[in-house]
Amino acid sequence: MSARAALRTSASGFSRRGACPALFAPMQTGDGFLVRLNPVTGGLAPAQLAALCDAAHVHGNGIIEVTARGSVQIRGLTEGSATLFAQAVDRLGISVRTGVPVQTGVLAGLDPDEIADPTRLADMIRSGIAEAGLEGRLGPKVSVVIDGGGRTALDQVAADIRLTAVVTDTGANAWQVAIAGDSRIARRLGIVPDESAACKATLELLSAISAIGLEARARDLLVADRHVAVPRDRPEDDVDSGASLLGIANLRKNLVALGVALPFGHTTSRLMRTFAEAATNLAIGDIRAAPGRTLVAVCDTAAQAQVLRKHATALGFPISPSDPRLSVSACPGAPDCASGHLPARRIAAEIAREHGELLDGSVHLHVSGCAKGCAHPGIATLTMVGGEAGTGLVIDGTARDEPLEISNSDSARRAFANVARLVSAQRQANESIAQAIQRIEVSVLAEAFGQGGR
Repeated sequence: MSARAALRTSASGFSRRGACPALFAPMQTGDGFLVRLNPVTGGLAPAQLAALCDAAHVHGNGIIEVTARGSVQIRGLTEGSATLFAQAVDRLGISVRTGVPVQTGVLAGLDPDEIADPTRLADMIRSGIAEAGLEGRLGPKVSVVIDGGGRTALDQVAADIRLTAVVTDTGANAWQVAIAGDSRIARRLGIVPDESAACKATLELLSAISAIGLEARARDLLVADRHVAVPRDRPEDDVDSGASLLGIANLRKNLVALGVALPFGHTTSRLMRTFAEAATNLAIGDIRAAPGRTLVAVCDTAAQAQVLRKHATALGFPISPSDPRLSVSACPGAPDCASGHLPARRIAAEIAREHGELLDGSVHLHVSGCAKGCAHPGIATLTMVGGEAGTGLVIDGTARDEPLEISNSDSARRAFANVARLVSAQRQANESIAQAIQRIEVSVLAEAFGQGGR
């Protein structure tokens, strides 16, 4: 759907908090209105991306983000400029997806390691949703994930309905159906043999959700069944989250992918435009936003990918899975967000630079400007959250939880440094940072944070 058509179909043009901030339904946040884009084609030509950066600069605050689910996000719009931005997107010829999100891997159909190409099944489900009139009967956050496996596995992306390509004991490809969660906690309902059966099962589940009400999610199907426990905790056995998208990889059709990340999922329109211009000069086909707050450039040759990777490095974009910034989530924070009590992204960058050894990939640090926890709503190993009383520390929780200890916000970096020194000193041989944190008494960690902030 074009931006102009989407605006015509929107009743109010603006969404409530909790709804998805689509292009035609901006959402009010602490730094203005926010919109989220999911191009129908999956990616944007580099020239389109450069022009989108210009529109973000003119109509917003010039901040561009890629979300954990792989959407492009534009921040800092006003009530008036949001409409102008949507019109600019329309003029660029960027068609955006609307309705129930049906997500496939960023390289679906091109990934040589995927078990099955999910693109046709996704189209079947989208058509089925439209034909059944389900769009208006489902809540704005109901979603479907179709995971073909391989390098672009979507294990960590939560959804109401998950379809995962599997290989049966007979060697045939099939689809596993699960509901309510990511690959670790979703309730597995069974395996169906082909795309038609997978589409039918998905539409029946979506219809059952819609029958409960507009606020219903797939977890409500589990609650309705007295014999099924709602999964809350992750199982003990670990689940492979799929290979990292970062780096250079060969694709089908003799194409090459380059994956780069955005530091804490965001950048400025100026830096993103510079990256897009470099891709344009290299005649690269398209650039796609991907889960994990990353960008994937689809290149014709490895030489193109190598040159573009050098440009990304110069711009400060993480290009290695071991970059400590990838273990940190951070919102804009103060002063960019009116709700922020601390400069979250500045503190996150300083921690990643000064305490990279603590971010070994086994832990996740969340630096949140306030208790809303927009950058990482889920549980993190360590959370630093700003509040009226100062900066709080939460262990194995979220920004909404009661902090174990509070330090002066001006001393937040020093407070974290104290925790980092404690963990490093008490870490045992062959022990990950996460294991060390789990072993150390919570009260000891909290005391270290408090002392460092005095």
